[in-house]
Amino acid sequence: MGVGAMTDFGPLLANPKTLLLGAAAQVGIFATVLGAAALGAAGILDFDIRDAAAIGIIGGADGPTAIFVTSKLSPELLGAIAVAAYSYMALVPIIQPPIMRALTTAEERCIRMEQLRPVSRLERIVFPLVLLLLVAMFLPAAAPLLGMFCFGNLMKECGVVARLSDTTQNALINTVTIFLGLGVGSKISADKFLNPETLGILALGMVAFCIGTASGVLMAKLMNRVTRTPINPLIGSAGVSAVPMAARVSNKVGLEADPGNYLLMHAMGPNVAGVIGSAVAAGVMLSLLG
Repeated sequence: MGVGAMTDFGPLLANPKTLLLGAAAQVGIFATVLGAAALGAAGILDFDIRDAAAIGIIGGADGPTAIFVTSKLSPELLGAIAVAAYSYMALVPIIQPPIMRALTTAEERCIRMEQLRPVSRLERIVFPLVLLLLVAMFLPAAAPLLGMFCFGNLMKECGVVARLSDTTQNALINTVTIFLGLGVGSKISADKFLNPETLGILALGMVAFCIGTASGVLMAKLMNRVTRTPINPLIGSAGVSAVPMAARVSNKVGLEADPGNYLLMHAMGPNVAGVIGSAVAAGVMLSLLG
């Protein structure tokens, strides 16, 4: 709810095509699920399909989603997966730029995108309601997660509960974060954390994150081949849902290539789409394995 209250859907609504970038970045989740399941089947690591699904969700770079899914599917892995998810979220400025530079040319990094159109207040209010309705109808397992996200955003956008919105964005989310850290930390005992499975989780989480970043960039390059409006491939890396750090990294790498090219608001579109995409991926996991 706190993340939703701090989220702006405006860039996504102004350029709906960026929803595809957020969806493409979720490839890392499903690829890692298959990889973790294969390692478990081969006897290399002691993972079953539920463990693999919980590990794969690290690739979404969304801490609350990773904790939610893991608590439902593999509670015994909660500590390791939470540490991995939040660690990679913090390491976004280190992990993503080399991948972005390796997959793009200097000319692509200098692409300038069109100014985003203004988004009306009505659009901002209707979008979270429609999103929640669709998720509740087609993917009810993800409704609690996306429901609170949409509710927080609606409090912000409706403009009639400013005090509640301010509390949610500041005092409430800070308090919850403290207790979340204490709760997760209490599950990280040495005998459960210092073992080969934990190292495997950390390695697979890194793979998931890297694949998600690369998939977003490659999807943007593909879209440039089939659309008339140019898209800077750097914003594809923001499809992982580390909000707003991934968008800031896209902007930073873009400024290094062209000091006058500001991509932050363009990158916020796929960044917000990534939050929705990771929650939908979580819903799919819970529907199939919960």
